[in-house]
Amino acid sequence: MTGLPTTDWRALPQAARVRRAWSIEDLRRIAKRRLPRAVFDFYDGGAEDETTLRDNRAAFLRQRLLPRVLVDVARIDTTTQVLGGPTRMPIAIAPTGAVGFGWRRGDIAIARAAAAHGIPYSLSTSATASIEQIAEQAAGRLWFQAYVLRDRSHTFKLIERARVAGYEAVMITVDLAVGGKRERDFHNDLSMPFRYTPRNLLDFASRPPWALDMLLRGRPVLENLRGVAEAAAPVQGIASSAGRNYDPSFDWSGLQTVRDRWPGKLIVKGIVHPDDARRAIAMGVDAIVVSNHGGRQLDGGIATLDALPGVLAAVQGRAEVLLDGGIRRGADVVKAIALGAKGVLIGRATLFGACAGGEAGALRALEILSDEVTRTMQLCGVGRISEIGPQLLASQRAPQSDAHAEQPLHE
Repeated sequence: MTGLPTTDWRALPQAARVRRAWSIEDLRRIAKRRLPRAVFDFYDGGAEDETTLRDNRAAFLRQRLLPRVLVDVARIDTTTQVLGGPTRMPIAIAPTGAVGFGWRRGDIAIARAAAAHGIPYSLSTSATASIEQIAEQAAGRLWFQAYVLRDRSHTFKLIERARVAGYEAVMITVDLAVGGKRERDFHNDLSMPFRYTPRNLLDFASRPPWALDMLLRGRPVLENLRGVAEAAAPVQGIASSAGRNYDPSFDWSGLQTVRDRWPGKLIVKGIVHPDDARRAIAMGVDAIVVSNHGGRQLDGGIATLDALPGVLAAVQGRAEVLLDGGIRRGADVVKAIALGAKGVLIGRATLFGACAGGEAGALRALEILSDEVTRTMQLCGVGRISEIGPQLLASQRAPQSDAHAEQPLHE
């Protein structure tokens, strides 16, 4: 026998498949087999040549850990503080749109999984669950991600609804002036909302359980955009359909208006340039998410892990710096923190989990990452999140001789 045995996913019931997933990639494969190609590609794909999408992942693979040994790691504490509140892991859920097309009530499933794991959840403006539904059905730390719409009054109505519903933070996404050119969507004839064509009808029919659910229960609605979303764009306009309701004139003065009107914590997501980070901090932003929208907008942009050091240098500890993009392993979380991030946001990881098996799949994704974070810390010789630093990265310093070796991190 050569190689390791592989799991035949098709031979297992859906719930068993999720339980037998040992990595985020396993969950991704299960989701891919369950969904029509067009829907899976909408979640999985990026813009144009997908260079930035791939480089987000490659940036983590370029980093190498430099572990310490003979340290007592019998007990590991992954708890920390993010945005002034406790979290069991230095992880929050990134806003992901249109989740309900991959799994009915998928937004609620992910929010509940986040609450069960004691980590913050970010609700997207383009979610298929409303601000109020999430607050009622997922008791945990909630952040609301607001796209700035052409109808800015609607944006501020959403922000006010989030305040009334008890959301602790608003996250303004600033890297979507226009929608990216997502060529997988072109090829699949996909737009939001769906525009049926012979090509995608055949694609949808290839997944009978998914298609039957849509036929009998109807297509999910982008609840927070009721009364705003336009009719489906023609195929030629798909590339920008994701951003066609958003305001390309939104600028720093607009962000200042949000800061002035929102009394809670304010997060700005989508900054990679140090000068933008400095300006946001001067405006009173509480946290920055170093993000390139998962490679879904500008192709050829810098990987977020590569952008992190410059943003941290600009912020100089005056606000928290989080990071998203390319995180698939617990070791990725450790690497981001070692470089200086306060924590990370994950989007596709729990999205793949939810698309593979609903709430059970989202829980499985977080279980996998939690186990990997803990195991990586043990193998690196650190017992607490506060002990993770640049000394764990081989690229940050050369190994020292025994005569100059550091003392153990803890006894």
